[in-house]
Amino acid sequence: MPRTSTVMLASVLCAAAVTAPAALSAALSEALSEFGIEGMGVVSTPSSEVRASVSPDGQRIVWGSTDRKGGAGGWDLWQARPHDGRWADATPLAVNSAANDFDPVFSADGRWLYFFSNREGGFGGDDLYRAAILRDGQRAIAFGTPENLGAGVNGRGDEWAPTPSRDGKTLLFASDGFGGAGRHDLLVARWNGHAFVEPRPVPGVNSAADEFDAAWLEDGRAIVFARSSDVANDPIRLFVAQCEGKTYGDAQAWGLSFNTDDGYTLGPAVDIAKPRELLVSGSAKAPKAGKMDIYRALAPTVTGTTGCR
Repeated sequence: MPRTSTVMLASVLCAAAVTAPAALSAALSEALSEFGIEGMGVVSTPSSEVRASVSPDGQRIVWGSTDRKGGAGGWDLWQARPHDGRWADATPLAVNSAANDFDPVFSADGRWLYFFSNREGGFGGDDLYRAAILRDGQRAIAFGTPENLGAGVNGRGDEWAPTPSRDGKTLLFASDGFGGAGRHDLLVARWNGHAFVEPRPVPGVNSAADEFDAAWLEDGRAIVFARSSDVANDPIRLFVAQCEGKTYGDAQAWGLSFNTDDGYTLGPAVDIAKPRELLVSGSAKAPKAGKMDIYRALAPTVTGTTGCR
C-alpha cells in the first residue's frame, strides 16, 4: 500500500490541474528558446504527467502519470517512440504493477531503466528499482523483470527519483528514511561492484524542507532539484546550486518562467543525448495540455567546479 506522503503528493499534483485547450499547439521548433511542450497530445495530455526521460539513442521516451487511463493501476510508467519526427503511440510499460510505479530515468549507457515502486516485496514505502533493457542486436525491444536495488539505498521510508551518474558509479536519489537535515533529503550512494551502498547527503543542499527530484549538470558541477516546505501540502519549485569545490553553494530558484513560488515544478531529467536540455514537469500558461505537462527547457547555466559529486 502507498505511504501517506505519496498519497498526499498525488493530491497536490491533482490540485495543480487546469482545463486543457481543445486544440493542440504547434510542435516545438528545432531552435529551442526557453522551453517548449514535449509530445503534445501523446506525452503531455489532459492527464498529469511527471518526470520524463529519453533513451540515449533517442528511440523512446518514458514518463510517469498519476491518473492516465489504461495502466496496470496506481501511478504508471508510459512510453512513446518517434514517428516522422514526433512522439507517437503512447503505451503503458509491462514493468508496471498494481501499485505505484514512477520517476523513470534511463542510464547513460542505455542498459537500465530506473524508477521507484511501492509494490509488494520491498523494504517499506517507495523503493528504488531498475529493469534491464533487453536487446535484439542493437535494437532495444523490451524491459526485463524489475529488480529491487537493495537495502543499501532502500529503507523503511520513501525513496524517490533514482538518477545514476553518467559513469554508473554513483546513484543520486531522495529519501526520508536515512536521517538527515529534515524531511526528504538528497543522497548519493556508490556502486561497490554488486549494489549501490553507503548513501551520504549531497553536500550543501539539504534543509528542514523536502529536497527531491534532482539531476546533476555537467557531472556534478551544478545540481538542479525540487524543494518544498512540505511536499504533501505546499508548492514545489526547482532550485539550482553550483559546486564550490567540496560543497554546493546557496541554492537559487531556477529562472524558468513558470517555475514560480506558488506553482508546482519538479522532475528534472537531463536529455542524455542533448545535455544542455532538461525535461521538467510543470504547468506553463502556454503551451498547455492539461494538468502537469512535460516540458523541454534549456538547462541552467553551470558556473561551478568539480568535487561535489
